[in-house]
Amino acid sequence: MCGRFTLAVEEKTILDTMKIQTVNYEHSPRFNIAPSQEVAGIISIDGKRTLAGFQWGLLPSWAKTRQIGYNTFNARSETLQSKPIFRSVFPQNRVIIVADGFYEWSGDGKNKQPYRIRVKSSEVFGFAGLFDRWRSDQGDEIQSCTIITTTPNELTGKIHDRMPVILSEEEMRIWLDSEIVDKELLQRLFKPYDSNDMYAYPVSKIVGNVRNHSSDLLDEISLDTK
Repeated sequence: MCGRFTLAVEEKTILDTMKIQTVNYEHSPRFNIAPSQEVAGIISIDGKRTLAGFQWGLLPSWAKTRQIGYNTFNARSETLQSKPIFRSVFPQNRVIIVADGFYEWSGDGKNKQPYRIRVKSSEVFGFAGLFDRWRSDQGDEIQSCTIITTTPNELTGKIHDRMPVILSEEEMRIWLDSEIVDKELLQRLFKPYDSNDMYAYPVSKIVGNVRNHSSDLLDEISLDTK
């Protein structure tokens, strides 16, 4: 599962690293992004990488109410083609969700310890995601998304039994290419990211409260700290 992540880098870093050509999103540093909040995503419009805002939690165009989006912030890669809610947007509605780290919790109950997990080779990276646009009876439109998850690599597996699908630059090119619709080819992208290019460190348990969103959530702590 991926239930929290961060995007604290400057906008220029996002635009340069992710090769963004058009911006339709107002960025500010985010230290504790949670489901139902707006996230930064990349879609291809007229062949240009466009940065736009998406509500985190997939709300399919055919949904009767907005409530379904609260339970669809992650999509298991193994069931994309069998669950109707995800099958309805895969493979056509593909998006890259931008992040510079994500949180996972290890342990049980009150003893769960959060860790921030990052990529060594890049300040910012992309999760594979799916999106859709929903319109209410009043004409309000919501653009929403889900993050695809897969089995963990050696590093993340010590913390949690799932991890988000992180795409390399070449994989991002494939993911954003609307002419590529081969489901089996796309499905092969849903593999654990190389653990040798990742690291994790413990952070404060206050990250568990979505109301906490200060920069000190990114700080490494000693596990002796209560």
